[in-house]
Amino acid sequence: MEVVVLAAGQGRRMRSALPKVLQPLAGRALLAHVLDTARALEPGRICVVYGHGGEAVRARFANETLDWALQAEQLGTGHAVCQALPVLTDGEQALVLYGDVPLIGAATLRRLAEAAGRERLALLTVELDDPTGYGRILRNAEGQVTRIVEEKDANAAERSMREVNTGILVAPVARLRDWLARVGNQNAQGEYYLTDIIGLAVADGVPVVTEQPAAEWETLGVNSKPQLAELERLHQRNIAQRLMEDGVTLIDPARIDVRGQLICGRDVEIDVNCVFEGRVELADGVRVGANSVIRDALIGAGTRIAPFSHVESTRMGEHCVIGPYARTRPGTELGADVHLGNFVEVKNSRIADHSKANHLAYVGDADVGSRVNIGAGTITCNYDGANKHRTIIEDDVFIGSDTQLVAPVRVGRGATLGAGTTLTKDAPAEQLTVSRARQISLPGWQRPVKNKQGA
Repeated sequence: MEVVVLAAGQGRRMRSALPKVLQPLAGRALLAHVLDTARALEPGRICVVYGHGGEAVRARFANETLDWALQAEQLGTGHAVCQALPVLTDGEQALVLYGDVPLIGAATLRRLAEAAGRERLALLTVELDDPTGYGRILRNAEGQVTRIVEEKDANAAERSMREVNTGILVAPVARLRDWLARVGNQNAQGEYYLTDIIGLAVADGVPVVTEQPAAEWETLGVNSKPQLAELERLHQRNIAQRLMEDGVTLIDPARIDVRGQLICGRDVEIDVNCVFEGRVELADGVRVGANSVIRDALIGAGTRIAPFSHVESTRMGEHCVIGPYARTRPGTELGADVHLGNFVEVKNSRIADHSKANHLAYVGDADVGSRVNIGAGTITCNYDGANKHRTIIEDDVFIGSDTQLVAPVRVGRGATLGAGTTLTKDAPAEQLTVSRARQISLPGWQRPVKNKQGA
């Protein structure tokens, strides 16, 4: 099988400079969803027919193995498929997909391909309560498909038909090449309709068969921002349903957004308004608090992420306690039983087992040992204005509140840093290090007062 994806439409109703097939659904371009499904079928090739905003489309997928065909003029779906014909192989079956129909399922397409076999033309159709806007499937008295009529060319009786064309089909490449050469544009739109090949197939004695999708939503396309929003909610509801069927507890399945891949162990609980991006893995017993954002992360078993926490490109061990209002940035690795409290930020750092930073701290470019206590207001001063430097904090260190560690610097095992210390040299192990100005009091000192207006 070879796949043709039609992705040349301008999408005027989107009212956007971004090409329609690059509009985001669940954090990824519409076309990316279609290509993923196409690859699941293991085709011999995938050819993308591009047009409007074509260079942006090609640039987005520059690292992927695809054939590209330019449709310089938008002259209809039949004309679009014609642009792909030079790269298609006679003797193969061609599957035609659409870059703005992102939720089509691989299982549905496999059934369609099986129905087509090697010699038949197979159409994916669906029955709609309101078929307005779609091409209607016309059948003879024996129930055989005779042709498809577009709504603008249909009479009243034809418009009453509820079975409609989705546009997705499988056909022998050699036959497709012949039929498209014979398609004209004598219609209300003045376009070359791909659907006109149905009548030609019937005339040539080629069997035309149909399949229907597992769910109607698989065939929904996107032409406007409202439609995109509707499809987003539909897609997220489907994801939520699958998660719950796998045993995940969602406090409100209508309020979750998965913009990538979310893998969950047993007894995972996710509160409302959480967003998951990239690849996220939540091990057994993880609890994610409301309004948290997690991107490209591995969260160990039993870890609790409190509300309003942001986790990005992070690996966490088991039974950590994060947040609320904590942030871990790329390069963060946490051991087991690490506590990061409210308004604690960690970046490009390793924090070993049982260490804690419970309030208002910044740990950047640091290696923190086990059983370390980082007091409130502590920061690692890792940036000198030009370069980043690392801070080393060994096991069993106690760091008092409001301490600044000016990297590069090392704090030895078991050391204590007094509150308010500015550390610019290594602190020796098992000793108290204090750096602060001598405290004095000035008798008779008067606080300044504000001058009265006009004085």
